[in-house]
Amino acid sequence: MTDFDSIWRTQDEIRTVNAVLGECIWKLSFNEQRIAIELELTNYLEEEDADMLVNQFPVPADYDGIGSKGTKFVFYV
Repeated sequence: MTDFDSIWRTQDEIRTVNAVLGECIWKLSFNEQRIAIELELTNYLEEEDADMLVNQFPVPADYDGIGSKGTKFVFYV
């Protein structure tokens, strides 16, 4: 059984990216197949900037490539 309460709390923590980059979250959702939270920004970041941002998240994150609107990150739960 999926612990959605934990997922929602983690998503709230991830939203702190707005404090770093401003209002730039395009999509933040749980992907049940990957058992991960996916974040897509509204803009594309250079690889160096994406690496620095990964270190700013309050939960462990990985760069997940380029999405339809911007840079993507993944958080495994």
